[in-house]
Amino acid sequence: MRRSLRGVPPKLHDIAYEPGLVVTAADGSALLTDHYFPLADGDFPTLLVRSPYGRGFPWAPMYGVLLAEQGFHVVLQSCRGTGGSGGEFALWHNEAADGQATVAWLREQPWFSGVLGTIGASYLGYVQWALALDAPPELRAMVVQVGLHDPYPFFYRQGAFCLEDALVVAMGLTSQHRGVPRFLRAALRLQRHLRKITRTLPLGEAYVPGLGTRVPFLEEAIAHPDADDAHWQGSDAGISAERLAVPTCLITGWSDVNLDQTLQQYDRLRRADCDSALLVGPWSHNSALQQGWPEVFAESLAWLRAHLCDDPSGLRKTRVRAHLGGRRTWHDLPDWPPATTGHRWYLDSGGALSTQAPEDTSAPLSFRYAPADPTPSVGGPLLSHKAGARDNTALEARDDVLTFTTAPLTEPIRILGPVSVDLRVSTGTGHADVFARLCDVDDRGRSTNVCDGLRRLEATGAAQATVTVAMSSTAYHFPAGHRIRLQVSGGAHPRFARNVGTGEPQATTTRLIPVEVSLHHPSALLLPTADEEPANPDTAQ
Repeated sequence: MRRSLRGVPPKLHDIAYEPGLVVTAADGSALLTDHYFPLADGDFPTLLVRSPYGRGFPWAPMYGVLLAEQGFHVVLQSCRGTGGSGGEFALWHNEAADGQATVAWLREQPWFSGVLGTIGASYLGYVQWALALDAPPELRAMVVQVGLHDPYPFFYRQGAFCLEDALVVAMGLTSQHRGVPRFLRAALRLQRHLRKITRTLPLGEAYVPGLGTRVPFLEEAIAHPDADDAHWQGSDAGISAERLAVPTCLITGWSDVNLDQTLQQYDRLRRADCDSALLVGPWSHNSALQQGWPEVFAESLAWLRAHLCDDPSGLRKTRVRAHLGGRRTWHDLPDWPPATTGHRWYLDSGGALSTQAPEDTSAPLSFRYAPADPTPSVGGPLLSHKAGARDNTALEARDDVLTFTTAPLTEPIRILGPVSVDLRVSTGTGHADVFARLCDVDDRGRSTNVCDGLRRLEATGAAQATVTVAMSSTAYHFPAGHRIRLQVSGGAHPRFARNVGTGEPQATTTRLIPVEVSLHHPSALLLPTADEEPANPDTAQ
């Protein structure tokens, strides 16, 4: 497995490993733990990695082996109820206490020098934020890779349930810790059943054939769509960043499902005056740990060496490094988001995007969203191999997708920061979603997605309401000759669960009602435009 990793630095030390050590949690549960360490004299800092996905592939080579070779003790632990650890896995509930119990165990180990860091991706990032709620004094550095801090916005985006990603996570959490063969069989099973279960109602029961078992945390997420519901109380570990003093490196990608959470944490850390760094690459959640691993590992290692080994030689001079889409270049930035000018592009009844607002008397544009034939999802931030930038030509040819496009650009336009669209909208039934997507149309007419967002509308009926659809953030260069396009539709399925058009609970409803959605004037796309080329372009990637 070690030899399969490309683009990583040569090892500094031979290593050894102690498997199956037992850490006792506060309630007596046995947390199974593997210890990787350099075969060399001297004190080495310790890295804690806690995983609900097992302690084998890919975490053993990526963290245990690689980081021990670079001169760290690596403690790789299975979260309770997974990978042979005792107790019952309950999404988010025990991570803070079990992390503290593990640090208490570390203090008793003769090889522990008192210098501690944490590292990990995805849910392995959540457990770091949970530990940081009451950061132990030994904790000197954190590296959160494509991580989340709050389960609710992972499951729900502006009110809509993230159906496909929720199913993938449930499959991973119930199978990956049981070994690679079991995980692969579970992934194939979900793939075979995905189309049927995402089109079957009621949603709270339809998923079972795809996962082979009932999954309580998935059913609870489906049944509790309100962020203020008591079910979600205590799940947000991100508040730890508001008072954190531990140097923290954040890594994400422009198509990462946790991009928005990562940028929120970076903002919190900056407001807390915490030493922090941000790397945003051209990656999805999965590709950051695959094609992007050489850059991700180099960034992580430099941060850990700087703050655990007093070796800052690998750090860059700026806080932020971001990949600029459209040019495929890396840029160093003083902060995120950088200074930009907000430019409004108005939606025209003729399908144009213009800097001039149309007359309020212009006819509205409408589409009919039929949940029995839902508008499909194409690319974007997903946990599947279909994530990222994709050709949207076939999607935009559908009758239930509206497009608004500029004339060919006479000069380049660079956007850096959060994108949104303000829409004046009315609906037939009062129950609808609005999906908005920014695309780059090249000189051959190929439309490629840049960023997007979906918002579930409150019941407005025929009355017009002004809503803002947040479309995440990006760094993108539209070349001269290309066109900027905005898509507007009623959904992106199965990425998001269908809006059934009734307002009934998604866990139990069995009815589907089509809805007419109308866009009125003025509606406008807001782009954060950089007047100058970002500094320090690097080589194309």
